[in-house]
Parts: sequence; C-alpha cells; structure tokens
Amino acid sequence: MAESWATLGIDLHLEPSGPGLRRGLTDALREAVRSGRLTAGTRLPSSRSLAADLGIARNTVADAYADLVAEGWLTARQGSGTRVAEHALPRPAGRSARRPRPPGRPAYSLVPGNPDLATFPRAEWLRAARRALAAAPNDALGYGDPRGRVELRTALAGYLSRARGVRADPDRILVCAGFTHGLRLLGELLHARGLRTLAVESYSLDVHRDLVERAGLRTVPLPFDERGTRPGDLTGVRAMLLTPAHQFPMGVALRPEHRAAVVDWARRTGGLILEDDYDGEFRYDRQPVGALQDLDPEHVVYLGTASKSLAPGLRLGWLVLPPSLDPQEVAGVGFATSVLDQLTFAEFITSGAYDRHVRAVRQRYRRRRDALVAALADHAPGIRVTGIAAGLHAVVRLPPGTEQSVVRAAAWQGLAVQGLSRFRHELATAEPLDALVVGYGTPSDHAWTGTLEALLRALP
Repeated sequence: MAESWATLGIDLHLEPSGPGLRRGLTDALREAVRSGRLTAGTRLPSSRSLAADLGIARNTVADAYADLVAEGWLTARQGSGTRVAEHALPRPAGRSARRPRPPGRPAYSLVPGNPDLATFPRAEWLRAARRALAAAPNDALGYGDPRGRVELRTALAGYLSRARGVRADPDRILVCAGFTHGLRLLGELLHARGLRTLAVESYSLDVHRDLVERAGLRTVPLPFDERGTRPGDLTGVRAMLLTPAHQFPMGVALRPEHRAAVVDWARRTGGLILEDDYDGEFRYDRQPVGALQDLDPEHVVYLGTASKSLAPGLRLGWLVLPPSLDPQEVAGVGFATSVLDQLTFAEFITSGAYDRHVRAVRQRYRRRRDALVAALADHAPGIRVTGIAAGLHAVVRLPPGTEQSVVRAAAWQGLAVQGLSRFRHELATAEPLDALVVGYGTPSDHAWTGTLEALLRALP
C-alpha cells in the first residue's frame, strides 16, 4: 500500500559523502544546519522517508539522526518528529522570523500614494473569489487574451461609463498590472512610433517621470500656477500626461477652459493625452469631475487603477485605448495579472460590492480629512490647507523657506512625510512653493490619532 504524504514528509536534498554512509549522512546533515539551509525548528523527514529517498537502509538514517541528537544539533520528541534544535546555531542574517526594526524607522506615515490597507474588504473579496472561481469556465485558466479576461473588461466598461463618464468598449480595454505597468507599456510604444518627448505637469510623481525617461522619452514640464496646469506653448509636443480630475500633488482639477484647450490641441495636431485618473472615485465637497476622455475618446488614453480604492498589492489597472492604439500591440508579449484576481474583481464590480466599498471608504476618508483640517485650524491657524475637495491627500502650505526643516522635525517625531519640492520637475519655471503633501489616507484607524499629533508637533 502506498504511503501517505504525511508519512513521506518533506523533501530534503542531501549528498552524503566520505567514508561510510552513516558518517557521510551525519556530516551532510550537520553542514546543512551549519550553513543555514536547515534553520532552527525545521522538521526533518522521517527516517523511513529519507532512507527511501536516498536509497539506503532505514537504520543508517536512524543512527545518523541519533548521533546528531546526542551532539545537540537535532531534537527528537514523540509526536513532534525530528527537528533542528533551536540552539544549534544562531539563525543566519536575513532569515530570522522576526527582524528587528531598522534604526530610525518612522512609527507613523503620512506619505501619499497608499490607502488605509486595513480597509481592504477581505470577507467580501473572498466571497466574490468563490463565486467567480465556481462560475469560471475551464478555458479561463489558460493563457487567454493578452488584453485581459472579457468578464473584467466588460465589467469595467459598464462601471467606468456609469461612475466616471468614460466611453469604454470592452474591446478597447487592456487590463494591466497597475498604473506604472500601463505607463511603461505606453512609453515603450510611443518611443517605438518615433516620439521622443512627453509633456508632464510641473508637479508630478518623479517615479513616473523616471519610468517614461527609461523608455526613451524626455519629459518637459507644462506651465503651472495657483489655478493648476496650463497648456502653454505646445509646439513640438505630440503627447502629454495629465491628472485632470485631481492633480497630483497639488490637488486641483484642470480648469474647464484648459480641458478644452488640451482637447483642441489633440484634435488639431493628432496628439495623444494620457489621462491618469488615479483617485477619481474620492470626492467630498464638489460634484465629481468627469473623465477628460469623454470629451475626445479618439485622442485620450484613460488609465485607471484599483490601488487607491482597494489596494496596490492587487496589481490591477486598466487602459481604455483610442482607435489609434491597438490593444494587442500595446500589450505586447506576456500577461499582466492573475486571471483569478481579474475574475474576482469582475464579480466584485458586477455584484455591487465595489460600489458599496467605495462609498464606505469615501466617508471614512472624508472624516480623516475633516479631522486634519480642524486640527490644523486649532493648532496652526496661519497655515493654509489646499487640495482637499477630493482624493486621499492634502497640501499643507508652509512659511517660505521652512519646508525642509519641517520635514526634519517630523522625522524627529517618528513621522514620515514628504515635502512638495520632491515632486517638482527640475525644469519647472513656476516659483517653488513650501508645503507638505499629507497622505491622510495612509494610516490605519488605530494609528491616526498618534500620526496627527506627530504632525502637529512638527509644524512651526
């Protein structure tokens, strides 16, 4: 009768050598522990299992185990099997189960770009995953369409049309592994088509600028003032990257006349607008600003992501492409994200769970924002807070010349926070502003009070 998996135990690679099998096996096991391949607490195969794997007598294995138990390298207890002793050797660096906190690691974070990860709807997501997997056809688990599963593309087309005003056809949607993956694909395609310059906002994420520059595109900043990005002189520009619904990091919406101007530029020149709608679902004090793509689906690529509404670790994003860009050409070779996650997200949207989740976390973040604004008004009434009508971050304006000192003061309080200057394009001509970009969506509820107090202590 075949032995069960539990009887056979784990696989263990050993190469006994030297005079005699018993000594060779003992030496090989001792070296595996000494080198760190077998760490403290690791359970070894049964003597029968290891003997069968090595093609030697069971008594030889049992005797080698007994020798190492007597030397203190192994322990043997009835019901627990044979294990590497906890005190055999110190655990190798980098493999400790509990790593010490690095010196100076902040206790609190207001770094923008993350939602409160504790809000991820685990139970609802698990239910959606079960329903999606039960209903999925067998061929869904194959290589499939590089654009992504049709179930998710169809669900996204309906949701984006309803919630963001996007004119989306499932055949024009490409599922990708988050915004940066989508931007990299577009950057490489634009470079292959002969583009060498991409216009970006004067204040924007440096990681995005670095990404497109690695694809071979030079970035040039668009003009910017207190009212937001201005189109300016677009001579020689054939593509631009914008965050029109909620500019990051300044937090303002692209003004109607400027929306019209960039769309007119795209129509006249055949230019392409890359629209980053990174947190379009989160608005508080104003009517939602619809997607720019609705004004001109022929010249706008709409990029969206679940990283702010759900979690960045899902690696789920999407591109809605104009007719000039073939989804198959943009996707290239390979596949972006797990089919099971795509099917789950499709079910999560169509069941209504996504809408319910977004409404719930929108209220949570609004309360955070209100608490931030009220605390700043009480503690530092001379400090302005802007960009708060939507999104998950606020811009806290500081007295001229104080940004770096406040960031250092925050670090002394155990708080990670970023200054506005780090987002400024090196070629921007607008006058630099001193401010903090406060990601109030980042902390969990239990850390929010301590995080806010640390921020207040750091302010002048």
